[in-house]
Order: sequence, then structure tokens, then C-alpha cells
Amino acid sequence: MNFIYRLSLLSSFIGLWITSLLPERFELFIGFLLIFTFGMVHGSNDLLIVKILTKKDGKTSFLKILITYLIVILFVGMLFCLYPSLALILFVIFSAYHFGEQHWETFLQKCSMNLRKSFFLAYGLFILNLLFFFNTEDVLTVTQEICGYKMEKLYSAPILLGLAFCMLIFMAYSLYHKKIEFQLIVREIFILLVLTLIFKMSTLIWGFAIYFIFWHSIPSLIEQTRFLFKSFDTTTLIKYVKSAFPYWIISLLGILILYVLLGEQKHFNSLFFAFIAAVTFPHAIIMIKMFDKKKHKP
Repeated sequence: MNFIYRLSLLSSFIGLWITSLLPERFELFIGFLLIFTFGMVHGSNDLLIVKILTKKDGKTSFLKILITYLIVILFVGMLFCLYPSLALILFVIFSAYHFGEQHWETFLQKCSMNLRKSFFLAYGLFILNLLFFFNTEDVLTVTQEICGYKMEKLYSAPILLGLAFCMLIFMAYSLYHKKIEFQLIVREIFILLVLTLIFKMSTLIWGFAIYFIFWHSIPSLIEQTRFLFKSFDTTTLIKYVKSAFPYWIISLLGILILYVLLGEQKHFNSLFFAFIAAVTFPHAIIMIKMFDKKKHKP
């Protein structure tokens, strides 16, 4: 875990350096490149994970898993077309919980399930609102393109204050009852300060890319590799990438087709976030099941 922390921290400062030195166009190019590689690869082994999770059920075929997975993605896509506001809200909630779970699941084993889940959601919502707070105009533009109407305000500041208060209460309670260590709290506050600086100085896409890749996708990829192949090293990483490669290519083709079909009607950023949302819903559910499986391993 210390290796992941150091890698994420170093990568974040490199990202901050890029922000201060290079033009915005270059940021956008590198940001999308990272998201379309590391970001999409980290979710491309969902079907293999589901296959392992359901291996005790001999009647559950790979074809059934694949069809179910695709139906969920299509359902989310239809939801964005028919009820975009509802879909966007659900996307933010699912993503927030998923981010919080990935980051904190290992550290909160001594806490009760309800407290853990509440904190996962609060932490993820705090990260997203922190990003929104420093990129309000861009977020309003994207939400307008997705939902079809312009919001006047995001109310990120009061939401941030409320979430920060809830998180501090949880940390104080957990520290008092010796559920977590003081050093962990100090480290996590430092991480939030680093992310605050990055979000303040970056564009929406670049700030999102730095967090999504270096603080979520790469740690998740390592976690998934260990789950699938019992360890993480060069050999198992290559196995992970090989098994994920076909689904990664399919995902790239999917967003390319959407861009060709809808590119003139939708801004690329909004189309991009809608696509990410469609694959996030099933991925987040699968990760919840994976973490639950790990906790109940003999």
C-alpha cells in the first residue's frame, strides 16, 4: 500500500508540473489518453471477475454474464437518453461510492458495515464536489449538454462543508474507538490538500484524469490483479492486460461509434461522461461484490 501511495503522490506532482508548464490543449490530450488507456483498462476485466465470483454456480455461463452486463450498459444508455437528469444524479452517486470504497475499504475493516458504506459515499462525493467547485463553469456546461437545461448554481461549497463535517465526525469517532490510526488520518488529509491544489490549478478533464488514473484506476488495477491471480508482479500484470485487451478494444470502438453518430449533436466532453457513466454502473456493482468476496475468504 505504501508503494501505491508513493506512486500516486509522485504522479500527482508530475501532473501538477504539467499543469504549470504546458498549454491546456496538451493537458486535454494527455488527460483523455490516460483515461482511454489506464482508466478504461482498469474496468475491462469485469467479466472475468464476475466469472470467478460465480464459479460455484455451474449453471451461470459466460454468455449469460456477458448478456447481463451488456443489458445493464444499454439500460443506463437509455436512461441517459430518456431521463438524463436522473441518470446523471445516479452516476454521481455510484461513482462517489465506488471511489470511496476503492480508496478506504482496506483501512476501515474494524468499522461497522453501515458506517463504512456511509463514509465511502461521503468521501467520494467530497472528491467530486471538490473537483466541481474549482471547475464550476465547465461542469455547468457539461450538465447543460447532457440534461438539456442550464443549472444556475452547483452549491458545491455548502455541500463540501457538510461532507467535510460528516467525515471529520466519522474520523474522530473511529479514532476515539481505535478503529483507525492517527497517522492514516494525517496522511489522508495531506492527500486531500494535494488534490485541492491540483483541482484548483487544472482544467476539469485534467484534474479528473489525475485523480481517476493515479488515485483510483491504478490502485484498483493492482487490487483486481491480486484478486484474479493471487499476487501482483510483472507476470500477473501482463496476464491482466492480456485478458482485458479484447474488452478494452471493444470499449474504444464503442465510444468511437458514439462519437461518429452523435458527435455533431453532443459536445465530446458530455458524450464522454455519458459513456463513462454507462460502464461505471456495472463496474461499481462488480467491485462491491469483489470486495465482499475478499472479506469472506477463508
